[in-house]
Amino acid sequence: MSEQMRIMRSKELPKELRDRIVARHRSSQGYKRISAALKVPKSTVASIILKWKKFGTTRTLPRPGRRAKLSNRGRRALVREVKKNPKITVAELQRCSREMGESSTKSTITAALHQWGFMTEWPRRKPLLSARHMKARIEFAKKHMKDSQTMRNKIPWSETKIELFGVNSKRYVWRKPGTAHHLPNTIPTVKHGGGSIMLWGCFSAAGTGRLVAIEGKMNAAKYRDILEENLFQSAQDLRLGRRFTFQQDNNPKHTAKITKEWLWNNSVTILDWPSQIPDLNPIEHHWRDLKMAVHQRSPSNLTELERICKEEWQRIPKSRCEKLVASFPRRLMAVVAQKGASTQYRAKGLNTYDHVIFQFFFFNKFAKFLHFCFFLSRWGAECTLMRNKMNFFDFSKWLQRNKE
Repeated sequence: MSEQMRIMRSKELPKELRDRIVARHRSSQGYKRISAALKVPKSTVASIILKWKKFGTTRTLPRPGRRAKLSNRGRRALVREVKKNPKITVAELQRCSREMGESSTKSTITAALHQWGFMTEWPRRKPLLSARHMKARIEFAKKHMKDSQTMRNKIPWSETKIELFGVNSKRYVWRKPGTAHHLPNTIPTVKHGGGSIMLWGCFSAAGTGRLVAIEGKMNAAKYRDILEENLFQSAQDLRLGRRFTFQQDNNPKHTAKITKEWLWNNSVTILDWPSQIPDLNPIEHHWRDLKMAVHQRSPSNLTELERICKEEWQRIPKSRCEKLVASFPRRLMAVVAQKGASTQYRAKGLNTYDHVIFQFFFFNKFAKFLHFCFFLSRWGAECTLMRNKMNFFDFSKWLQRNKE
């Protein structure tokens, strides 16, 4: 593209070109000669030189227009409020702005915060960490940062918990990119249970181990039986040998006396695992992958759900397992950098961290019949309320309106 075409497409000349025009004028060159040399219209040359003579500068001067609704002081005040409380709403910011004497619309406030780099995002859910938890996390991270990769590859990482169809209240937070894991930008969560199917599984850098469905309520005896029937078999399938380190959390079932006795009698080395440290467990991401894969296949009953879970678990590639285990040192360094607080590592969409629990909904003929009965009862209630105002009530129109 030629210099002339570039100038024609621009709304105003670059400052360096305007300076060259003035420099040529000061060296006694005429408008016509300057126009021909720099390929700038003669009228433009004259306008730039006239402006320079009048204002003594070639810079773009402030243009007239409507005064901004928010002053720089008001913008800085809004930024301070957002930094102080990232969960503050736009309506609350609007009230703060009004108290400062600068009444602004919500869109104006939002645009001002966007200019400062703040965007509205869902707050990430993180475990509630006490000072004791943070101290234990730092000690654990420093202790295992120097472990060899060979040692990490021989760790079977086991069990967690997810909800396939969870309903959670959501709220935006104002934050800058890369600050999602900062404490003010997160929502604390606690462990809880419930669901229709429970699974136990493990994996290592060599791939995924066994995935087992658990019937009934999980207790220490049942957990011991699961380990007895599946732990060494999984280690054999993954070719870990007998000398491996087993990872599990501090769930009461895992620390029960009968569980400890079984682990001791079978010479199983346990990786000391602090409480409230799910962001260090690579298996959390496997459960996220499993959740998404199962959700796409839409299981309709327990048998189908269990079958799909096992199929998708076996489909997780070895490269994915290797990548997650290789991320463990970086997770440890992130804990130290955050001084024991929550890190940026997470399993997207997961809210809890114990056993695998899937929930699903049944849509069958009986459910549809109950749905129809519900609509019929509402229709009868509305008829009672409206019979003094209407002579006729069209049920078909009412049903069509309430289907929306």
